[in-house]
Amino acid sequence: MLPLAIWTLSFLCAIQAMTPATETACKLREKFNPGMSQLGDVILGGLFPLHFRTAPVYNTFRNKPQPVRCLQFRHRELRWAHTMIFAIEEINRNAQLLPNLTLGYQIFDSCHTHSESLKGVLKLLNKEDGPELSSTCADLPSVSIVVGDAASSESIAASRLLAPFHIGLISYSSSCTCLSDKSEFPTFLRTVPSDAVQIKALVRLVGRFQWAWVGIVAEDSEYGRFALLSYLEEVSKFETCIAFIEFISAASTRSKLVQVTETMKKSSAKVVIVFTFESDTVSLVKEMRQQNITDVQLIASEGWITSARLWTEETREIFAGTIGFGIRREDIPGLREFLVQVHPSSAPNNPFVEELWREVFGCSVQTSNGTVKENAARYQPCTGTESLEAVENPFTDVSQLTIAYNVYKAVYAIAHALHNLQSCENGRGPFANKTCGQKTNILPWQLLHYLREVQFTNQFGERVSFDENGDPIASYDMINWQRRPDGSVAFVKVGYYDDALPAGEEFVVDAGRIVWHGSRQSVPVSVCTDSCAAGTRKGARQGQPICCFDCLPCSEGAISNQTDSTECMKCPIDYWSNDRRDACVPKQIEFLSFGESMGVTLTAISLCGACVTGGVAAIFLRFINTPIVRANNSELSFLLLISLMLCFLCSIAFIGQPTPWSCTMRHTVFGISFVLCISCILSKTLVVLMAFKATLPSSNVMRWFGPAQQRSIVFISTLIQVLVCAVWLATSPPFPTQNTQYQSAKIILECAVGSTLAFCCAFGYIGLLACICLILAFLGRALPDRFNEAKFITFSMLIFFAVWLTFVPAYVSTPGKYTVAVEIFAILASSFGLLSCIFIPKCYIILIKPEENTKKQMMGRAERL
Repeated sequence: MLPLAIWTLSFLCAIQAMTPATETACKLREKFNPGMSQLGDVILGGLFPLHFRTAPVYNTFRNKPQPVRCLQFRHRELRWAHTMIFAIEEINRNAQLLPNLTLGYQIFDSCHTHSESLKGVLKLLNKEDGPELSSTCADLPSVSIVVGDAASSESIAASRLLAPFHIGLISYSSSCTCLSDKSEFPTFLRTVPSDAVQIKALVRLVGRFQWAWVGIVAEDSEYGRFALLSYLEEVSKFETCIAFIEFISAASTRSKLVQVTETMKKSSAKVVIVFTFESDTVSLVKEMRQQNITDVQLIASEGWITSARLWTEETREIFAGTIGFGIRREDIPGLREFLVQVHPSSAPNNPFVEELWREVFGCSVQTSNGTVKENAARYQPCTGTESLEAVENPFTDVSQLTIAYNVYKAVYAIAHALHNLQSCENGRGPFANKTCGQKTNILPWQLLHYLREVQFTNQFGERVSFDENGDPIASYDMINWQRRPDGSVAFVKVGYYDDALPAGEEFVVDAGRIVWHGSRQSVPVSVCTDSCAAGTRKGARQGQPICCFDCLPCSEGAISNQTDSTECMKCPIDYWSNDRRDACVPKQIEFLSFGESMGVTLTAISLCGACVTGGVAAIFLRFINTPIVRANNSELSFLLLISLMLCFLCSIAFIGQPTPWSCTMRHTVFGISFVLCISCILSKTLVVLMAFKATLPSSNVMRWFGPAQQRSIVFISTLIQVLVCAVWLATSPPFPTQNTQYQSAKIILECAVGSTLAFCCAFGYIGLLACICLILAFLGRALPDRFNEAKFITFSMLIFFAVWLTFVPAYVSTPGKYTVAVEIFAILASSFGLLSCIFIPKCYIILIKPEENTKKQMMGRAERL
């Protein structure tokens, strides 16, 4: 800032140094483009972009440069300038606001360029052309404050030039967030809200309609770049991603515009935010039309949301449904009447009214001496009867007074600041020693102080004030571009954003009134990836934004019950996910029940085995006195049959829902029954072996294996198992448990063994007795056929071992209730094997060949041996 002031003063001194010695007065050395002016006690400066651009200048640096020509006259911006004049005249008629002061104005055209804006500021800093004023250039500036400029870039340049002179610049349209920095722009104020608030509103809008994937096209200027940076900073707090960012400017070539539209065409983003002003928007939309991009929902920035000139027959297909935030609009009473009364005869030296007449009526205005200006020679002379009352023109269109209303507020803010300065009483002033400011020769820095502190409520009920950054109370109307039946555009208010309201109440939208792009009533969808349905979760794609993801199904046992879940929730231990993975359902409880076919079949087989065993016992009881029954120790045979019957029946305890009682019974009864069974077989095997040993001369072995000893073998062998089971039940008995590890989707009800050591001891003991029995039976395999029960015992033991050896891998690999079924099958198979091998041959002789069931037949083979 200070270097700029030093440069300006050095420049002025250099000009003075080059002046001939005879010219010692301070005066303008160059003619600037004319403007509009009116004398007054206090002169307000004005900068308005009444033209869009300047004609190209090719300087040779050999001749004096020609005056800059501004092109593309803007009617709407001329309305802004005349709104300033209207407000000044309205204030001058108000005897209460500034009773002792008359406001005047000097308004210049900034041509929407930095250079012309700076020229306008330099003109405002100096006195009017005329007599020499002084010899030192130390006089006060000609204006105390400046209203302008429209674009942020021009306001930045103007504010930097005005700041060293402490002259305030109050803008009606410059919304760049950067201008809130008082360290860089200490004299800048504005009546338009900062883009920082507009950005908050846009982020809320995007979030309200769940647009997670948006593109951005920004103007390549301070306005566009600062808006973009603010948006990126604000949107980073939410789950919204940027699909692409492109910059355009007034100088953008056709190839650049093609590249931007190609990006839009290739992108999956169907919502595009456009941070530009009207001129750049025109270029962009025309190229979109050429590229046939008609499926994009545009979100407009405040810079062009109310620009009706953009709506043409060529562009309305693209603009229809546009939505965005515009600054508050008001209907200013009397403004239209003032505008339609504008006439060259009432402003003979106003070049802009003359240009308006040429463009609206196609005629040239004659000067007072009857001549026509050179650049208007090709037009027919005006008749003087032309009137703006009879034409529809942006200059007289007061339907969307947004920027014009900001100009109106700026002028009234200055007037109220002057009123406060004039009303100050010495001793109560804001300056040193409580003094007031100068009331006749207004000092710019004193007026700036009062302007910063101004607070008033205007005739429309709006509170006007500035915060510490020079920003006003921010309020936006949410505007939707809707097509009227006649094809014209209607700017429909569908909501608002008021930053002064409490959190949660600042943003209101009436979604039912919005007509979206393509005349749709449904909200457009703009996402990188479609929403993940319930039952899936979002999985990030490597190297892509968080809005681009894959929808991964939840794993088994986990669910997501809402869309776009980032994680799947584990179901409680007793629950499992359904097939769609969107709800937890109770786990299926599995056990081998009596009601299912397998349970019924195994129960029937168990009862059948018990009945067959009972039948064999009945046969043996009926033929108890026959040689074959008596020869095989009928007492052990009946005890063996009883134990086999218990083996068959104990398998039923394995069927049904496990309970503490059934778990205890199934293992202990099974262990004791099988030990009793194998003990009987072991005793029978010993008796058979010892019986043939006793036939040898001088053998006295049988006296050690009489009935009492046989009973003792069975009793002691069984007692050991009983004691093992008793200790097992006393210390850590089997108990029912829920197995959720093997099959996660099911709760398998089963019996835990309790003490693993006791379980191994009990079943290891069965295996030990079976091994001893097999060895002894194998040793007696060569005994006479009629008495060779050891051969059948060998076969039965081989079946027993074959069954239980195959049981182990089958038991381990079989899931759920089938594990119990395998165990029952092993019990039944081994029981049927013992019953078949030991008793079926005897029953065959007893029932089918009774002739062989005689003592002679039984002893015949032995005698031959």
